[in-house]
Amino acid sequence: MSRPGRDDGPDRLYTLTGGRSRAHGHEFDLVTLVVSESEPRPGMQSEHAAILRMCRLPTAVVEIAADLRLPVGIVRILLADLLDMGVITARHPRTAPARAQLLDPILLEQVLVGLRNL
Repeated sequence: MSRPGRDDGPDRLYTLTGGRSRAHGHEFDLVTLVVSESEPRPGMQSEHAAILRMCRLPTAVVEIAADLRLPVGIVRILLADLLDMGVITARHPRTAPARAQLLDPILLEQVLVGLRNL
């Protein structure tokens, strides 16, 4: 059994991306969440339209690639196109808060004392 996207001829992948090999100016991690902001337009590339339909709810880049059965690199280029068109939004999941944003240790101590008193 071959991996998704492996059976796609290089000609098809080249055509999908217009010959580009990178999504210049945009960084999409595997876990970047994508949400469509509009419906597919008439005449839009079928993969672009499929992404817009798929991303009505937040969807990770890796999920989009798996559903389309395309390599992640190709999907990143397609997503960059859609972002440039203004029809999707993309955001990275929140990372752990910086140490300066953590709760005050004194407050945590007071909570701990209160829990012990229960």
